[in-house]
Amino acid sequence: MAQFTVRVELHHADDDDYETLHSAMEEEGFSRLITSNDGTVYHLPTAEYNRDAALTRQQVLDSAKKAAVKTKKEHAILVTESEGRKWIGLTKA
Repeated sequence: MAQFTVRVELHHADDDDYETLHSAMEEEGFSRLITSNDGTVYHLPTAEYNRDAALTRQQVLDSAKKAAVKTKKEHAILVTESEGRKWIGLTKA
């Protein structure tokens, strides 16, 4: 199963637009949380999402785009596939 980090930026958006995005991304199988190897769960930075799935980068991009379109805002999306991730300073969930 592949690990993906996805960044979605909504252009000319407000907090309500991002709430719509968060809900739509969750419906598509994305999470705003990430779990460390020791099982500790952390919040990702604003507008970043996690997805662990047996999908291609294109499939993940298409899924994120489907969610972003629901905001009716122009958007930019970056999908990164990873074999592992490291972080510092994230808030525990």
